[in-house]
Amino acid sequence: MAEVSRARDIVLVVDDSPETLSFLTDALEHSGATVLVATEGARALALVERITPDIILMDAVMPGMDGFETCRRLKANAGLSHVPIIFMTGLSETEHILEGLEAGGVDYVTKPIVLDVLLARIRVHLANARTAQSARMALDTAGRYLLAANRAGAILWCTPQAAKLLEAALPNEGGTIHLPEAVRVWLKVSAGQRGAVSPPTPITVEGGRQLQLSFLGRTGEDEFLFRLTADDESGHEAALRRQFAVTQREAEVLLWIARGKSNRDIGEILGLSPRTVNKHLETIYQKLGVENRASAAIVALSAIGER
Repeated sequence: MAEVSRARDIVLVVDDSPETLSFLTDALEHSGATVLVATEGARALALVERITPDIILMDAVMPGMDGFETCRRLKANAGLSHVPIIFMTGLSETEHILEGLEAGGVDYVTKPIVLDVLLARIRVHLANARTAQSARMALDTAGRYLLAANRAGAILWCTPQAAKLLEAALPNEGGTIHLPEAVRVWLKVSAGQRGAVSPPTPITVEGGRQLQLSFLGRTGEDEFLFRLTADDESGHEAALRRQFAVTQREAEVLLWIARGKSNRDIGEILGLSPRTVNKHLETIYQKLGVENRASAAIVALSAIGER
């Protein structure tokens, strides 16, 4: 039997059939995976609050909360958005297949399950998920707090630091992050427009933190990319604005200068052209009373207490 992976991948199997659970648990453990089991959707939702699986095998038809609704709730959790879900079902009608994919599943296998086919699909989707997650972590390292949402405002995926920011700042009920209604309305409106879209009025959440979403563009049929920014009045950008009377954007540029980023890097991080970054720098130098980026970085670091 082919191995799922050389590493011990964590596979969550959600199925109400004892026979299926036993069969898959034995096969997956023999292939080198660690297997978690949930016999209903609610238990799966509770389990992932403690352990994040690498991939989920989901029975489509279960009593109570079916697999489609369980999948939707799992995908609404920003911390699980990157986890692929493969449906297992005896339903082969096109409408059922589409329902599974629309709920957030990446694939489906029909019952009775052909084990070699299932293991091959697990390998493919694990590899794809890791590639995508690595890319998002690289974006995080570059300072890009990104998320993708659909027209309804549901989060499809986000970079790891963006997920932490959302989870820390927004209400979390049963492992699901709920975007405020004002943002969901704005997402629906902005998703249908081209070009730059003004962000919604900042939303103040507990602790005085404010979040803003900037629409960057459409990346799929129902996937829209946004940049997330946070404004904390006790934070570095706020300190720079207060001390030097710079704008929010100028404070962002100045903070990245202080962190040693090049103009090109800053442009990529903030979604600006090199020409626009240079214009901001000219204004920043004037407001700070300095002549070059090195001096601006020193002044900025002193202002935020890191020098």
